[in-house]
Amino acid sequence: MSIVTLNNRAVRSVTTFGSASVGGNMKFIKKLTASSSSTLSFVNGSSDVVLDSTYKEYVFTFKNIHPQTSDANFTVGFRDGSTDYDAVKTTSYARVYNAEAGSSNALEHQDEDLDQSTDFHKLTTDLGAENDEGCSGFMHFFNPASTTFAKHFISQLSVYSQNDYNYHVFTGGYVNTTTAIDAVQFKMHSGNIDAGDICLYGIL
Repeated sequence: MSIVTLNNRAVRSVTTFGSASVGGNMKFIKKLTASSSSTLSFVNGSSDVVLDSTYKEYVFTFKNIHPQTSDANFTVGFRDGSTDYDAVKTTSYARVYNAEAGSSNALEHQDEDLDQSTDFHKLTTDLGAENDEGCSGFMHFFNPASTTFAKHFISQLSVYSQNDYNYHVFTGGYVNTTTAIDAVQFKMHSGNIDAGDICLYGIL
């Protein structure tokens, strides 16, 4: 190994590197494409969907989600072994916004939280239905197959709203059950999902 002098300081020059095994690889599982769809559902064991103990972390990506009707809310629900997406959850919702005209901006906690509720959780609000409007982002869902702990999730989405605002929305929470979650469903609170892709990945 040679020695290099830089600014009167001796620095060892590295000529070889050891190998390392790096985990955390994302594995593509399933893509669903909306076409005036009332819901998009990822059900473990159905249509090649894996949502079980194979992975401890799952990621959903949302690409150009476009609502059928203006002022729509993009939402998520979780199924704990029944036929309904009504697993009890506690959540929080915050956003940064900026008007397209630059007239107002703020960071705020918005009162869209759920408190031990079976309702669908809002990932965004105020989506616009014009051709250039909608949202994109992601949601991480942790250890859905656990039968010991609650199941946590976090999300971030960028929104082009129906009133020409950009919202960057941060939400999170936990599904408060020790029953495994075997399916996740996305829908608008009003109208259909007009277009857009949702992809599911597992993280090793």
